[in-house]
Amino acid sequence: MTTHPDPIDVAVGARIRARRLELGMSQTKLAKALGLTFQQVQKYERGDNRVSASTLVRTASALGVATAALLGEGEPATVRPVFHQLATPGALDLIDAYARIEEADVRRALLTLARTLAKRVARSDAA
Repeated sequence: MTTHPDPIDVAVGARIRARRLELGMSQTKLAKALGLTFQQVQKYERGDNRVSASTLVRTASALGVATAALLGEGEPATVRPVFHQLATPGALDLIDAYARIEEADVRRALLTLARTLAKRVARSDAA
């Protein structure tokens, strides 16, 4: 039986990762600030491991945000699924690369390709 990370843990981890990247901070630097290994930070960011309350408070402090921000408090419910999607490995890298493409037609072509691939995968999963 395969267990999946709790969606709340995934969302909290994605918020941690998004804020860390916004600051240009490495996983290693955050880990050192928290007295952890970078592997543990990776597990938190993926939602594989739950962040304890004390670690969440220390993480928020290290990232310069309120603890509530990492929990998504005050955030519209429509935003919450986005953090689950952003927790997918490579998602933030893809968004960063996409945003750096200056030509609108190239961005549209990339979006069309991504949508086509997603549909193809969904069809093969359904079969």
